[in-house]
Amino acid sequence: MSKSLKRVKRALEEAGVSVDVLEMSEGTRTAAEAAAAAGCHLDQIAKSIIFRDETTGQAVLFVTAGGNQVDAAKASAVAGAPLGKADAGLIRAQTGFAIGGVAPVGHLNPIRAWWDPRLSEFDAVYAAAGTPRHIFPIAPSDLQRLSGAETADFIS
Repeated sequence: MSKSLKRVKRALEEAGVSVDVLEMSEGTRTAAEAAAAAGCHLDQIAKSIIFRDETTGQAVLFVTAGGNQVDAAKASAVAGAPLGKADAGLIRAQTGFAIGGVAPVGHLNPIRAWWDPRLSEFDAVYAAAGTPRHIFPIAPSDLQRLSGAETADFIS
């Protein structure tokens, strides 16, 4: 089991949230792939979108529904700073995850996060579990609480 997957499982367990992490035979790098693998609606996929805060150089997280796109201008307004593209090195250094498997929980370092309210319309959502082949179902309220994400309007 990868270190990343172990970290996600540990974060969930330590928070008292019991979920079954699913290993998919097909990849889950994109929201569409994850939705097809899970057999759920595209918007039930909780995507972890990472930007670089240009003021601090730190990564920031936007947890959004699979079919939605983050609007860069709205996201910058929500974050209170100009945002830029986060490269793979920054993402790995701050979260501990590689692109394609970034989980919204279990990060190596604290991260400021915001939540797409569309996700809260479902009984369950699916999020990456630290690898491109693992996802987990979870109640949106639990995922928002564990990620520390604030509800905000950042969708185009």
